[in-house]
Amino acid sequence: MPDTPAYPVGLRLAGRRVVVLGGGTVAQRRLPALVAAGADIELVAPAATPSVEAMAEAGELRWQRRAYRDGDLAGAWYALIATSDAAANAAASAEAEARRVWCVRSDDAEAATAWTPATGRSEGVTVAVLTGRDPRRSAAVRDAVVAGLRDGTLVAPQHRARTAGVALVGGGPGDPDLITVRGRRLLAEADVVIADRLGPRDLLDELPPHVEVIDAAKIPYGRFMAQEAINHALVEHAKAGKSVVRLKGGDPYVFGRGMEEVEALTAAGVPVTVVPGISSSISVPGAAGVPVTHRGVAHEFTVVSGHVAPDDERSLVDWKALAALRGTLVLLMAVERVGAIARTLVAHGRDAHTPVAVVQEGTTAAQRRVDATLATVEETVRREGVRPPAVVVVGDVVAVGPLAPGRSRG
Repeated sequence: MPDTPAYPVGLRLAGRRVVVLGGGTVAQRRLPALVAAGADIELVAPAATPSVEAMAEAGELRWQRRAYRDGDLAGAWYALIATSDAAANAAASAEAEARRVWCVRSDDAEAATAWTPATGRSEGVTVAVLTGRDPRRSAAVRDAVVAGLRDGTLVAPQHRARTAGVALVGGGPGDPDLITVRGRRLLAEADVVIADRLGPRDLLDELPPHVEVIDAAKIPYGRFMAQEAINHALVEHAKAGKSVVRLKGGDPYVFGRGMEEVEALTAAGVPVTVVPGISSSISVPGAAGVPVTHRGVAHEFTVVSGHVAPDDERSLVDWKALAALRGTLVLLMAVERVGAIARTLVAHGRDAHTPVAVVQEGTTAAQRRVDATLATVEETVRREGVRPPAVVVVGDVVAVGPLAPGRSRG
């Protein structure tokens, strides 16, 4: 009865014997999930793909380098039949039927006693989809469900009590599509979101009405300094039993003071997790057509904060050493001091004609790129009215690619 629907069930294969016949591409696709399930895997195949062979060499499975023989399925709980020999497949399938071993066949699904669903996983949830004879539809449905779970667009609230705590989420450079799927999911599950000005603001409009959104720049300082006030707010909301997301621009640890917040939360006994984000130091230049490295042009790049002027005694940057580097220099928070930085680099030996690109509000709808050199960047930024947030790129990579000055845009 080919139209009879399958009965879905989840197999617990940890420590149980699983036999895989055939070492080709089908086995290569299916084996990782069996390994992850902790199955005791025996592979029977005269040859295998390099990836399957690597699994055997790593001890993830045992490999019998021969063709199928009657009796190979003895003691098995599950079998995957995926050889290129139709007669061997039929014989193995018959053995599985006789031994009451659930059996999947890659060559003839109707002759199998089990079907492999399209599966995906997200934060402890396994999604398995069967659509009978349409595996592409199964995969499409699976992908849609998993994507929705990961980014929070598919509402599936947890009914078991959640652990209160704080997630430091790197929101990326500004485009809401550039936050990680984990970060987006945590946002969808938050009770409180404390957001930086440079975080992906468009995502805040998508939050449910019950979520309390707090602008970090508007937290009252009182007796606290600005960062101390933010730390205090994080601890206070988490200890009130809330699930808190600290939404930061870029990556929490790239000039984001993320470790200061982690230390404060840990000292207060608040559980904290850090979700990395795409740093503007590489994403914004890339979005504007500037590769921070390029073969034959730059084999290194250095990211520096321009928050403190070069002649300020608080500066921890060795500008003389930076001027001597041949690679790319990426400056964050440097627009207001770009003239002083450019003069310092030239004074320490960097060529005044070195190309410079300044990218304002990178990855957003307001993105714009302004090109100059170290000799002209201060005047160019002033004349063009460039304002933060902006990323400054110094180096020959600025002249690479179709968006470089004087190059064809076609």
